[in-house]
Amino acid sequence: MAVESVDTRVLTDYRGRRSLGFRLARRVERPRNRRAEYRHDSDEWGDTGVLFPTGGEFADMTEHAGWFAELDPGDTEAAAERVRDGSAESSADWPALAVEDGFAADESEYYERLHGATMAAARAGVHEAERADDKQLIHAVRAMDDCERTANELAERVAEWAGTRFDDAETGVEYARELRDRTEEPADPSEARLIALAERTAALADEADELRAYVEETTPSVAPNLAAMAGPVLAARLISLSGGLGELAKQPSSTVQVLGAEDALFAHLRGSAPSPKHGVIFTHEYVRGTRPEKRGSAARALAGKLTIAARVDHYSGERKPDLDAELDERIATVRGTDGDGSGSGDDESDGEAAATAGGDGS
Repeated sequence: MAVESVDTRVLTDYRGRRSLGFRLARRVERPRNRRAEYRHDSDEWGDTGVLFPTGGEFADMTEHAGWFAELDPGDTEAAAERVRDGSAESSADWPALAVEDGFAADESEYYERLHGATMAAARAGVHEAERADDKQLIHAVRAMDDCERTANELAERVAEWAGTRFDDAETGVEYARELRDRTEEPADPSEARLIALAERTAALADEADELRAYVEETTPSVAPNLAAMAGPVLAARLISLSGGLGELAKQPSSTVQVLGAEDALFAHLRGSAPSPKHGVIFTHEYVRGTRPEKRGSAARALAGKLTIAARVDHYSGERKPDLDAELDERIATVRGTDGDGSGSGDDESDGEAAATAGGDGS
């Protein structure tokens, strides 16, 4: 619908699941193809009028009962529930009905309380959405990556510091764990602080391990096909990079193929680098274990099947083992009868992983 100069009294999204309020429109042309049908308050399209959906979207309210009839004006939670769950067959003078019902003293107070109710309904909706399983999985995998990255950085600091104190100093998180488990008392305050830092480094690494175990346990229940095909951690990373399982299901396979390689992709778009062949899916054996000259084809095949798996998980939730068999067959075709994935550990593949995955896969 083409509308010029709209004065919005109550913001309404007619395309959403539920909506409330109305819009005053000046100069309204005929509605085009829309998800819901609309009618005007007069028989012909005029210069000014009220638009509202027709059909069952507003089925509970009548012209004699407002949205907040018989509600305590101070009960914002109940008002928000009416906003989220209520509906009406046609538009009405809702402010006047609210004043008549005693919900508000005048029109201005009605809109003030309506604002409070809609804001409370929106907060409740966001809270519910953010508690969804895939959103919780996103937080878990991002926290896991943060803990691993921070633990590795601190382990470098521990190793550098320990090199000034102990002749047998080593490197890495495991050495931080060894320092934590030392039984000797620190010789001086500096050594005590070094041991304390090693304890915190080891604790972060332990937390990362526990988060990884949680991700591996949770992902199959959130996205069974994607987890079976990609592995739980990679599946969780793909969901995280997309912003959710639903968002991943809507992505084309070409986007899934380069998720995590955004820096390389934008460098290519600027003309300063070749197009990346893959993003975090490089960590999958079917890409990493394929010869370099065939990795692009393997990445495309894998991304295509992962996209299908994500859509099945989001819209159906049924486990489809046939997808795994189809992927196995496709990768065997890409690699060829004599291709067994040799060359996956050479310097070229390691450099390509760093360039395309952006360091976001493990």
